[in-house]
Amino acid sequence: MEKGQADFVAGKRSGITPERLDDFKRILGEKYVIGDELSLKDYAHDETEHLHYLPDLVLKPRTAEEISAVMRLCNQYRIPVTPRGAGTGLSGGALPQLGGVVLSMERMNTILEIDERNGQVITEPGVITEVLQNAVKERGLFYPPDPSSRGSCFIGGNIAENSGGPKAVKYGVVKDYVLNLQVVLPTGEIIWTGANVLKNSTGYNLTQLVVGSEGTLGIVTRIVLKLIPLPAFDLLMLVPFRSLEKAGEAVAAIFRAGYTPSALELVEIDALLITRKFVDSAIPVTEDTEAHLIIEVDGNHPDALMKEMEAIAELLSGFDTGEIYFADDARQKEELWKLRRRVAEAVKIDGYTIEEDTVVPRAELPALIRGVKDLGRRHGFHAVCYGHAGDGNLHIRIKKEGTANSQDDPSIIGALRALFELVRDLGGTISGEHGIGLIQKDFMDIVFNKTQLKLMRDIKKAFDPGNILNAGKIFDGE
Repeated sequence: MEKGQADFVAGKRSGITPERLDDFKRILGEKYVIGDELSLKDYAHDETEHLHYLPDLVLKPRTAEEISAVMRLCNQYRIPVTPRGAGTGLSGGALPQLGGVVLSMERMNTILEIDERNGQVITEPGVITEVLQNAVKERGLFYPPDPSSRGSCFIGGNIAENSGGPKAVKYGVVKDYVLNLQVVLPTGEIIWTGANVLKNSTGYNLTQLVVGSEGTLGIVTRIVLKLIPLPAFDLLMLVPFRSLEKAGEAVAAIFRAGYTPSALELVEIDALLITRKFVDSAIPVTEDTEAHLIIEVDGNHPDALMKEMEAIAELLSGFDTGEIYFADDARQKEELWKLRRRVAEAVKIDGYTIEEDTVVPRAELPALIRGVKDLGRRHGFHAVCYGHAGDGNLHIRIKKEGTANSQDDPSIIGALRALFELVRDLGGTISGEHGIGLIQKDFMDIVFNKTQLKLMRDIKKAFDPGNILNAGKIFDGE
């Protein structure tokens, strides 16, 4: 069987006929229309649990105009389209559960302009986040959002999920830096959502509507980001706590005392010890404790930063801490951050395959942590907690023997509903930065009523009347 015939057999379920296959090849070039099963498997998963859905085709466009032509065709023939960045997502947003085509943005990987005069950068969506950060850093500029996967994730995926990362506690999340977006709509039109200005009160804010919409409203093809001056100095310390709850209480105390760290991360001891198995590091980890906080301050005056760090350390002495470790140089800072950034990968390898991304007001972290541990005892699973404690964003990784995916076990489903109800009751919500995607959409009723969900569905219909773009994510179409 020839390659084109193999593509046709794979595409039967989503309406990809030999004629449509030829259309895609005419638009993109044969090289960028992928249909062999071995290649398709690479696009059947992201980093969400152990879920796999094989697409019928993978398309690799280079321009907004190519994407426009593809979307017009798919909209006409109702072919499902799943946009995909680097595949680092944790909510199933890039999974082609309906088959159809995966639209990979990997070839749209150019930083188009760094505008030093206005403190802006214009980039395509397939640029790796850390590559963009380093490029602007060379000009003395700073793009703060830095998810743990920044070394591999795409900036376009960060836009789709409204990503945050450790520095969100001081500098905010992706939405705080997006000025304007070029977007291809599901029906094929190409629009700009705003203007390249710092203030804009002109009509509805389409830019912020697209940010965090998980690729359900349009496909971002160009991004205009605000930049700020790069801080000259930073200091970093690791603080062990003998009580997980005390660590949570200390977080709120730091802010009440008037300090705003540039990062404030919590890692439970089990998660840190698991990570140590995979990361060769000389950083001391105190095993007779329950949690560690990683605290960073940054700015342009080293003496003031040192006084601030010493004052925070003195404040924390009242929360039953162990010996505090100060990172003395760039190498030690890098090692400490490597430990934090590798946590998610390490605990997943260790069997903690189910991850939930909750967020509560930071003062409620101790109550959330207590609730997680209680749910684990009642539902027969083990959980480790880590995350961006400074903004109340706790990542919860769950391991239960024989359960790899959250959809496979009624007990886990019941436990997650109870967890999200607890989060709501504490004044929080069910995702801080990973998005809803596939795995949390059945819990949206916990935090939204019917009127709110109808408004969201109506917005989706206005952008995507054929319901072809990332359909079935966030909520099912109606």
